[in-house]
Amino acid sequence: MLMPKREKFRKRHKGRRRGIAYRGSEVSFGEYGLKALTPGWVTSRQIEAARIAMTRHMKRSGKVWIRIFPHKPVTKKAAETRMGSGKGTPESHVAVVKPGAVLFEVEGVSREVATEALRLASHKLPLKTRTVMRDEISIE
Repeated sequence: MLMPKREKFRKRHKGRRRGIAYRGSEVSFGEYGLKALTPGWVTSRQIEAARIAMTRHMKRSGKVWIRIFPHKPVTKKAAETRMGSGKGTPESHVAVVKPGAVLFEVEGVSREVATEALRLASHKLPLKTRTVMRDEISIE
C-alpha cells in the first residue's frame, strides 16, 4: 500500500475540499484516463484495489499510471472513548482529490479494454468519475 516514507508532522488538520483541480487535470502520460467529477478522500487501500482491478482486466498488458498519492494522515480515536483527551492516533493515509483531477492513466491496450478497466477501477473508488481520452473532453 502507498504511504509517505517520512512526514514532517504526524497529524494534520482535516481541511476543506473546495475548488477544482487545475494541476493534474489533463491526461499526460497514457492514452486514456479516469477523471474525478466530485471531491473526496481516496485511501491507499482504495487506490491499490483500483490498480489491481485494472491490471487484472488488462491481463498485465499495457501500462498503468497512478496520478494520485496518499500524503495526508487520517487519525481515529479508539472505539467507546470519551470526548476530549486530544486527537487520535494516525490510522491511514488518504489522497485529497478535487473535481477534474486525473486519477489513473492507461496506455498500450485497445479502447474497449481501457474503458472497461477504468470502469472496474471506478467501482473501487468513493468518487464519481468519467473516462477521458488524451486531447478530448470525455468519451462516455
